[in-house]
Amino acid sequence: MPSAPTRRLLAATALAAVSALALSSCAASDSSASGDGEIVWAIEGANLSAGHMDPQTSQLDVSSMVQRAVLDSLVFQEADGSFSPWLAESWDVEDDGATYVFRLRDDVTFHDGTPFDAAAVKANFDRIADPETASAQAASMLGGDAYTGTEVVDDHTVRVTFSRPYVPFLQAASTSLLGFWSPAVLESSADQLKAGGPDVNVGTGPFELTSYTPDQEIVYTRNEDYTWGPDGGTAPAFETLRVEILPEASVRLGVISSGEADVATNLPPNLVSEVPDDVTVEALEYPGLPYSLYLNEKYGVFADQRVRQAFSRAIDVDTAVQEIFFGQFPRAWSILGATTPGYDASLEDTWAFDPDAANALLDEAGWTGRDADGFRTKDGQRLTARWIAWTPVPDDRAALANAIQSDLRAVGFDLQREVLEPGAYNEQYGPKTFDLTDWGFSGVDPDLLRSHLQTDGFQNASQVSDPALDALLDEGTATTDTEARNEVYREVQQWNADQVAIVPLYSPALISAVRSDVTGLTFDLYGRPLFATASVG
Repeated sequence: MPSAPTRRLLAATALAAVSALALSSCAASDSSASGDGEIVWAIEGANLSAGHMDPQTSQLDVSSMVQRAVLDSLVFQEADGSFSPWLAESWDVEDDGATYVFRLRDDVTFHDGTPFDAAAVKANFDRIADPETASAQAASMLGGDAYTGTEVVDDHTVRVTFSRPYVPFLQAASTSLLGFWSPAVLESSADQLKAGGPDVNVGTGPFELTSYTPDQEIVYTRNEDYTWGPDGGTAPAFETLRVEILPEASVRLGVISSGEADVATNLPPNLVSEVPDDVTVEALEYPGLPYSLYLNEKYGVFADQRVRQAFSRAIDVDTAVQEIFFGQFPRAWSILGATTPGYDASLEDTWAFDPDAANALLDEAGWTGRDADGFRTKDGQRLTARWIAWTPVPDDRAALANAIQSDLRAVGFDLQREVLEPGAYNEQYGPKTFDLTDWGFSGVDPDLLRSHLQTDGFQNASQVSDPALDALLDEGTATTDTEARNEVYREVQQWNADQVAIVPLYSPALISAVRSDVTGLTFDLYGRPLFATASVG
């Protein structure tokens, strides 16, 4: 086995250095200075071909990650959380955060030659807000029902308004989910953006999408005219970014080890020790909602709060996470990860593994009988919950699921798990005919909890409906004072700790391996590689 690779695990205290993080010297090599060169990037990407090539309509992180190459944003979020100019030269925040006026650059063009202007901003934002677009996450980040519209003030000035103060907007406007497609594409072929391809996924970014073979490869080619990157960024120093779609982690490890790929992302913790010692491994703990289980309060046994509480106390989260993820992912205590603004550290160590407490809660809930298989019963019904999971499921998460099932069986709880293809999953997710499901959700602003816990939240898998909580989440979007806003989200986290709508398990990191011939590579606050500043040689 090769010796341990160089590894930098970036936690909350290291965020201030992320955007400037370079794997070695940022100076281009002789090869990159000549303008040629190719970087091969191996990704998981299993579901991109299932209509996820458009971040404006997709909730998958991978969609935002790969299309960052072509999608620019109004502003850029620096590593310290501040915002700097990008497509907008400057901006004003008015009406306590209910109005944002952006003054746009006048020298930006889309890859098809269409000028970027105020009308392009309006066309994209109004498309995201249109219910027929079904954008879900992007629409929520645009303010949801608080978004009242975008006004073209003049060719290069745009006013975005909300019905109430919407504080998270600048952060949302820095992401590729609120990035910009060519208005010509929106006019002629917006319905093709989900499927994606050349002449469809047309943005203003440092790369142009020039070839796409679903489930195999995306090819991005340098935008020679690019001069409007954040912090003075210009056209990339290399010509081609070739994205290889390799769902199997062992295959991604193989191509980075052999030199067939220059960068590989989404490596699982158990493979990190197998990365060759001349390859650097970078990991940044995702901000946002940790990998969690979502308990459906309006379907089956989880309608009883005591059953939800017992469920959470019956799982030996610490042992499972430590053993399965080799100590590289921290156990989660709250529905915000520790690197997320507003994280409530007081929840740490407050709901440890306690099977005795779980048994007592289940007894109190009336599940006192036992059937021939040792599972608890009440009124002749077995204590059963059905967990639906979206394929593909990584081996480590499958092992975690097995550990959870075993722990629950020990207290007489029958947890059945179904791994479903996307279509079959959505058939049950839509009408919420399941007991629990699972995912992690990355996001830099705690407003992401609104989509998961508000009554009409697009990812409210738990079917929570609490008017007081709804009001609290709305208050979080409108509160400008940082300390007061953190207090709002502390209350939201405390609410979940009591109600147990969501059971947080661990905070994942995006683990990337980078070969030494790649220099100048930087990472965003999610740990995703940004290739515009990179060189290869």
